Amino acid sequence: MRRATLASSVGSALEYYDFYIYGLASALIFSPLFFTPLGASGGLIASFATYGVGFAARPFGGLIFGYIGDRFGRKPVLLLTIGLMGTASFAIGLLPTFSQAGLLGAVLLVILRILQGLGAGAEQAGATTLISEVAPVRRRGFFAALPFVGIQVGTLLGAGTFALIALADKNILQGWLWRIPFLAGLLLVVVAVFIRLRLNETPVFKELEKHKNVVKNPIGELWRTSKKNVLIGIGLRMGENGNSSLYSTLLVAFMSAKMGVFPGDKFIGPAGLLIAAGFSAVLVVLFGALSDRFGRVPVYRYGALFQAVIALPAFYLVALGNVALIWLVMSVGIGLGVQAMLGPQCALLPELFGSRHRFTGVAMSRELSAVVAGGLVPIVGAVLLAMTGNSWLVLGIYSLVLALISFVTTFFTPETRGRNLLLLENA
Repeated sequence: MRRATLASSVGSALEYYDFYIYGLASALIFSPLFFTPLGASGGLIASFATYGVGFAARPFGGLIFGYIGDRFGRKPVLLLTIGLMGTASFAIGLLPTFSQAGLLGAVLLVILRILQGLGAGAEQAGATTLISEVAPVRRRGFFAALPFVGIQVGTLLGAGTFALIALADKNILQGWLWRIPFLAGLLLVVVAVFIRLRLNETPVFKELEKHKNVVKNPIGELWRTSKKNVLIGIGLRMGENGNSSLYSTLLVAFMSAKMGVFPGDKFIGPAGLLIAAGFSAVLVVLFGALSDRFGRVPVYRYGALFQAVIALPAFYLVALGNVALIWLVMSVGIGLGVQAMLGPQCALLPELFGSRHRFTGVAMSRELSAVVAGGLVPIVGAVLLAMTGNSWLVLGIYSLVLALISFVTTFFTPETRGRNLLLLENA
């Protein structure tokens, strides 16, 4: 149990370290580095487009590695995904900029972002499936949420790194300092691979092998039997993943565009994420534990409702330009709103699917929603901000719509608390 939790947590830390440093780099520095001829607004949109490309690649990674996870075991996938993600991130730190090699740097950035997305497409699905199949039934929500503390550790590392380097001189930052966060991620890869090599396969997959129930075509079986549950998973993720992306990337870009309102803007966003991640590390586990007591669906429903209620007031407060209020909004939005959905989701998604195609089902639910929610939010939001002169209403309405989608989806979601994960059929 300890080894599985640690292995999952380190992988989650690496994924979200990559997620946040790439998102913050997209919002703050990739535009002048790789998309110089497009100007400020065009460069920001192009920068967020590369961010979105990674999300577009994630469902393909989910299919590929989900197939491997359901066909050959959970452990091999966790080794493959961590290596692919980490290597791609390290290589980004070595890229030539536009001033050094013209468009070549931008092209390579897109390719590496695709590789990042392929690896990330099954990383969280693997961690969620692994820990849920190992955890004790009555405390599955608590234990399944523990690896997601790694998300907050990754956020702390990524946002903390950018909060520090954003204080540097602009020429130094755009000259070489921006490379350091990407190169440093290699340390997490080494640690994660070392831990995961010592992992055992999950009891559920061993049972499938023992009774010769391992499915030969998990993708086909998922398509035949589980379309409804995949759609439920996607709907549940819209409010959680979409708002996570909105608060961590689009909000930072919004503040960066309002330079007259937000002095020292390049520090405010990363510092706010740093504070929010500290609260989230505790709250994600708390909400996971609450789902063990009150059920997955009620906790999720009230989390989505809370996110919807605070959407417009929160971003109005951000627009006032008070740094303390900005940090409060980020802490409440990410720490309470997002984690109230993520906490129960950690166990809920694996519980939705039967054991033969669980890995693929979780991966598809997570990654198809990641494209629509996480990937499109920065791109569409950047376009809308440009069209509206950076109006805070864009952020507020976007957050509200995403949260309402998840709120409505909870009324179509079966309660899965205490479900036997050895069962072959779906919830």
